[in-house]
Amino acid sequence: MILYNVTVNIDMMVEEEWINWMKATHIPNVMATGLFTDNKFYKLLHESEDGGVNYSVQYFAEDIQKIHDYQENHAPALQEEVREKFEGRFVTFRSVLELVP
Repeated sequence: MILYNVTVNIDMMVEEEWINWMKATHIPNVMATGLFTDNKFYKLLHESEDGGVNYSVQYFAEDIQKIHDYQENHAPALQEEVREKFEGRFVTFRSVLELVP
């Protein structure tokens, strides 16, 4: 199992709008690619020094090829939608993790 984790620091002024948009639009669009088997959406409980709020959006894939397919063929357009809607209001950090049996 491979985890594609997206950690987002979002401006508190748009936090509620961003959460609603993520749940109603972005996460369903990522899942509609058919490359992920499941997803989780978490709020980090520690405070951010810059006044933003941190979230982790996790997408689970069966293998690394599905992650590569997503990154090459789907991520650029989906990430551009986020930039257009919330430009200057967020910072993102992405990581890919492998389950250790």
